[in-house]
Amino acid sequence: MAYDLEEQEQLATMKAWWTQHGNLVTWLLIAALAVYAGWSGWNYYQRNQAVQAGQLFDELQKAVTAKDNVKVQRAAQDMEEKFPRTAYAQMTGLTAAKSAFDSNDLKTAKLQLQWVIDHAADEEYKAVAKVRLAGVLLDEKAYDDGLKLLVTDFPKAFAGLVADRKGDLLGAQNKLPEARASYEAALAAMEPRNPGRQLIQLKLDALGAAPASPKAAQ
Repeated sequence: MAYDLEEQEQLATMKAWWTQHGNLVTWLLIAALAVYAGWSGWNYYQRNQAVQAGQLFDELQKAVTAKDNVKVQRAAQDMEEKFPRTAYAQMTGLTAAKSAFDSNDLKTAKLQLQWVIDHAADEEYKAVAKVRLAGVLLDEKAYDDGLKLLVTDFPKAFAGLVADRKGDLLGAQNKLPEARASYEAALAAMEPRNPGRQLIQLKLDALGAAPASPKAAQ
């Protein structure tokens, strides 16, 4: 009988506690379950997005291999509209830009590169897009616009490429001393074994020797 009384007291205590706190506990539990369900759903959504984006990127690569720029651009548009936050979208923009450039469609190439600059999450992709867009502007003789793209901050690894592109733009404007300085900066920024150094050295040699300073001439 003593045990039964103790048990009844415990039940009475639990009932009293639940009457006072049960509603709060229920809402906290519901909130926790909602957060977990949302987190699980978001992870599933992200995985599903990545899978679909990967399949679309494969289609784009096949179109690139077939040199079908129309299909490349169609796939790129789908990727950028449906999966803009995936890494595939960044790669797609650069790939579609090259396809358009190879097809002499400079307008589309510029649009694709600008999309990467505006939407890419990784600074490296943005840097590549800026350097390539500056190259397209070089072909269009829009030298000042190209130089404006290259005055922004770039990851350190791109210092050589940026300086090289600046040299191309300055050389096209016949600003030879500035172009020479940019090519020299590009060489200084690149590793000794970088194969790109040879091309930059050829550009530098093509400019000829730097003119002697007045003091040196005396």
